Amino acid sequence: MIIRGGYTNYGQDIGVLMLDTKFPRIPGDIGNARTYEGIPIRFKIVKGADAPKIMGKAPAEEVMQPFIDAAKELEAEGVKAITTSCGFLAAYQRLLADAVDIPVFTSALMLAPLVHTMINKNKKIGIFTERDWNMTEEHFNNVGWSSKDIPVAVSGMLEGSKFPALFIDNGIEEDFDELQKCMEEITVRHMKNHPDTGAIIFECTNFGPWSKRVQEIAKVPVFGINQLLEYVASCVNVRDYPKQL
Repeated sequence: MIIRGGYTNYGQDIGVLMLDTKFPRIPGDIGNARTYEGIPIRFKIVKGADAPKIMGKAPAEEVMQPFIDAAKELEAEGVKAITTSCGFLAAYQRLLADAVDIPVFTSALMLAPLVHTMINKNKKIGIFTERDWNMTEEHFNNVGWSSKDIPVAVSGMLEGSKFPALFIDNGIEEDFDELQKCMEEITVRHMKNHPDTGAIIFECTNFGPWSKRVQEIAKVPVFGINQLLEYVASCVNVRDYPKQL
């Protein structure tokens, strides 16, 4: 059997383009390697990239060139697919996907057409994000769908919430229970305002640690970048099946 090289490191199937942050990332967050049991992850920090810049109105070229360069580096290092640590990069899905020759999935927002097809057509998809006023139709369109065709209800954190104060403003510490209260509040408020919600999608990759709690309250399926990453990982490294009955 011939074994072939070409890279320095091996077995890290999924590459993650990381914003340049200092806030804590606990298991369940895309930036914690313990989130993905059995899935080797290769992280690549995009120097100087932060949430306000991604969520703002900077020209695509100015914002995205470092991401494109980092994506090409990950591809050259041997990863089989690339994702990102910020769902707002959905706006640049096509730009990033066209820059490399491996699959790119920037955001869990890509799941909306699949989720819509699975649930009752009279149900809405709840989109949870930290700052709902930053989310536009452009984010949906650039991952292949429109809110004109797929009924969604977008809910964000309250003004002054401790959650975006930590994760968007790049804080250094916060009480876990306080963050959980933020997640509970957005869920209770969303389900009160939109009782016809049939599923929830997390735009934000920092919401993962509270997926279970959100589902306990909302009592609907919850989708996020973690579930999408695990699925893609199973597709770029397909398991072998026993050859016997």
